[in-house]
Amino acid sequence: MQTQLAPEFQDTPEGQEAEAILRKCVHCGFCTATCPTYQLYGDELDGPRGRIYLIKQVLEGQAPTRSTQLHLDRCLTCRNCETTCPSGVDYGHLVDIGRKLVDERVPRGAGSRALRWALKEGLPSPLFAPAMKLGQAVRGALPKGLRSKVPEAVPAGRWPTREHARKVLMLAGCVQPAMAPNINAATARVLDAAGIQTLVAPAAGCCGALKFHLNDQDGALDQMRANVDAWWPFIARGEVEALVMNASGCGVTVKEYGHLLRHDAAYADRAARVSELTRDLSELLPTLVEALRGRTRPPEGVLAWHPPCTLQHGQKLRGGVEQYLGELGFTLRLAPQESHLCCGSAGTYSVLHPEAAGALRERKLENLQALSPQAIVSANIGCITHLQAGTALPVRHWVEVLDVALAA
Repeated sequence: MQTQLAPEFQDTPEGQEAEAILRKCVHCGFCTATCPTYQLYGDELDGPRGRIYLIKQVLEGQAPTRSTQLHLDRCLTCRNCETTCPSGVDYGHLVDIGRKLVDERVPRGAGSRALRWALKEGLPSPLFAPAMKLGQAVRGALPKGLRSKVPEAVPAGRWPTREHARKVLMLAGCVQPAMAPNINAATARVLDAAGIQTLVAPAAGCCGALKFHLNDQDGALDQMRANVDAWWPFIARGEVEALVMNASGCGVTVKEYGHLLRHDAAYADRAARVSELTRDLSELLPTLVEALRGRTRPPEGVLAWHPPCTLQHGQKLRGGVEQYLGELGFTLRLAPQESHLCCGSAGTYSVLHPEAAGALRERKLENLQALSPQAIVSANIGCITHLQAGTALPVRHWVEVLDVALAA
C-alpha cells in the first residue's frame, strides 16, 4: 500500500514505523473474515482493512473525526487479523500509533475521559484490592451489571516455602491478586512440585497494558521502566532463568518491552533482555510434564479450552496447553467452531463496549458449551472473569486445574 506521509509525520519515529507497516498491506481483505467486530457490525470501517485506511488518511494529513476515533475504539486489539494476514502486517502496533494520533486531534467528551481515567488509574492502584474485597462482601446486593465484574471470593491457598536451585520471577499482576489470588498461588505450587522456585519482585506492578491501550502511552512506558528496574537485580545476578507470566495479556505486553522502549537509551538494552527472558507459563509445560508425569489425578470428562487472543494471536502460542496437559491425562478440547475468535473481554473493552463484549461472550459460550464440558479453562484473568459472568459452569485458569490434580 503506497503512502504519502504528511510533512508533520515524515521524520517522526511513529510516522516511519507506520509507513513501513502500511507498505506491507496489499488490502486483500482476508483479515475481515476473522475480525470479531466486522462480524458484529458488518461495516468495512470496523474491520482491520478499514481501520488501516483510516489511519493512512490521518498520516497523509486528513483531519480525523469522532467517527474515526469510534472505529478505532471498537477494535478489540485481539490481533486475530495478524494470524490471518498473508503479508505479515503488524496491525497491533499500527493501531496503537493510529489511536495515539487520533486522540491527540479529537477531544473526548467529559464522561468518556472520566471513565477511561478511572480505569487506567483505578485498576492498577493499591486501592483496587480493598475495593474488590468490599465488592465481594456485598456482591449479592450489587446491580447485575456491576455484580458481573465482581467474581466470588476464592481463597488463594498456601504459598510453597521450599527453596530450589531453579528459580523464576513471576509478575503478580495488578488485578489478578485481588480478583483471583489462587492463580498465582497455584502457579507457585505447580512449579514447586516440578522443582522450580517462584520469586516475586515486590516493586513490580502493572505490566503497562491497561494504560497503553487506553492511550496513556507515556504513563504505560513509565510503568514498564519501573518493572525493568524491579526485575533487573535478579537478572543481573543471574538468579532467575525466566520471567514467567500466568496472564497472557501481561505476557504479550512484557514480550514487547524491547520494542516499546527501543528509543529509550537508558532502558533499551535492559528492556530487550527482559523481553527475551519472558515466558508464558504454558511455555514451561514441557518441563512440567517431565517432572509431574504419573503424579496427577486429572478429572473425568471434558474441559473446554478457550485460548485467549493474547496467547494464540499476540504471542503466537497455539496447541501447547492441549498437547501437554493431554500428556498428563487431561482431556482439553477447543470449541468446535470459532476457537480463534475473541470472547469480548479484551482488557477494559467489556467495560467501554459492554454490548459488543456481551454479544461476543454469548457467541463464545455457545460454542464452548457445545462440548458438554464439566468446566471451562483459559489462561488470562480478563477472559476468565468475563466468561464466568455469563455461565454457571466453573471457569478456571488451566494451572488451577493442574494444581488440584496434583493435590489429588
